[in-house]
Amino acid sequence: MGTPSTTQPWGFQYEGHHVAINYFVLGDQVVMTPTFMGSEPTTGTYKGEKITLFRPETTAGLAMIRSLTTAQRAKAVSAQSNGNEDMRAGAGQDNLKLAYEGLKGSELTSAQQEKLLDLVGVYVGYINQGHAEVKMAEVKTHLDDTYFYWMGETEDDSAFYYRVHSPVVLVEYDAQAPLFYKGDYSATPSASASSGSDAGGPGGGMGMGGGTPSQEHIHTIIRTPNGGDYGIDLLKLHLENDH
Repeated sequence: MGTPSTTQPWGFQYEGHHVAINYFVLGDQVVMTPTFMGSEPTTGTYKGEKITLFRPETTAGLAMIRSLTTAQRAKAVSAQSNGNEDMRAGAGQDNLKLAYEGLKGSELTSAQQEKLLDLVGVYVGYINQGHAEVKMAEVKTHLDDTYFYWMGETEDDSAFYYRVHSPVVLVEYDAQAPLFYKGDYSATPSASASSGSDAGGPGGGMGMGGGTPSQEHIHTIIRTPNGGDYGIDLLKLHLENDH
């Protein structure tokens, strides 16, 4: 969109089944949300090398949940086990009004807060270091009002869902049922599944339902809540003040 420029707003969208990157540029400012990334399978071997996708997203999430005390886990972990599709802020969910759930950042120790920042930093780190540092500074100012929410078990190979949600960042990680690889059910959706009856809520993904969630099928997303996706707030300020 627009013409690449050092002074005027422009951007691009890059989309596929398991990737959607929205990139907005205004001078030296960048907004790279929403960015959705997923994969099935998430492991494979190429030229003798084993490749595993989403390891930073997975291990940072586990490090965060494992740092919590029993009392903190009681607030962070949902009584509901993770289902096939739990993502709320996926496709078609721009400007989603999502209630905060889980454990509040103000209830964490300083060491736990650092682990939460490390987790958010994985997703913010999709942009280059300088822009990531600017965004993380913004995230830190809202750390006390940042919520961490979890569904599922906490073993290395568990299929789980987590969410980090604050006024300035929304992150979701969702291990879903494999549809085509290493699944324990047919990849052909049933009539009820294709209608979305097993989708687990809006914004999840394919809505095919069934099967057992696994780390072989992962969806992730990072958004800027409160109208900040696609650089909309930044563009609005530019149009109001520079035109």
